[in-house]
Amino acid sequence: MEFRYEDAARSRGFSLICGIDEAGRGPLAGPVYAAAVILPQDCDLPGLNDSKKLSEKKREALFPKIKEQAIAWAVASASVEEIDSLNILQATFLAMRRALEALDPPADYALVDGNRTPPLSVPAQTIIGGDGLSPSIAAASILAKVSRDHYMETLDRLYPEYQFIKHKGYGTALHRELILKNGPSPVHRKSFLGKILGVKP
Repeated sequence: MEFRYEDAARSRGFSLICGIDEAGRGPLAGPVYAAAVILPQDCDLPGLNDSKKLSEKKREALFPKIKEQAIAWAVASASVEEIDSLNILQATFLAMRRALEALDPPADYALVDGNRTPPLSVPAQTIIGGDGLSPSIAAASILAKVSRDHYMETLDRLYPEYQFIKHKGYGTALHRELILKNGPSPVHRKSFLGKILGVKP
């Protein structure tokens, strides 16, 4: 994967270009996560790709290497309560802003996966499928995904009756069945459960 988008931003005078991506927009439970990563051009991260195209083992192997080699990285989240009060898109944007603002040194330009530009404090460019096109976004996708998965494993220990370790909060048949059996937990997104529970959100 080449630094094509990063190089284009550098040619326009930017120097600290970060990639931003999210994990967990679709699940029925748990926070939405976002990460921001500034990579050096000489980073050595074999196999770096969109987190969804990598095995869990490969993501876990790249996770510490990205953090070790990055010029700066940050992971942030928006809570279930924020998702329910703001809506998932705005909560995702909030997590992205938090990740960007936590970078040290700060970025001066952002490459964001997707087609919607969050309100950020630096100029930004959206790239559809960016996690498979930009190394910076791919690195952010891995940090966000692995961080969220680790958090869902913590929730599994707190709420074992929902088996979060198996589905990470996504709306699998098993997860839906356990919601109907046990009712929603405090970490479920109430605004996502209307159809399952047969009530208006």
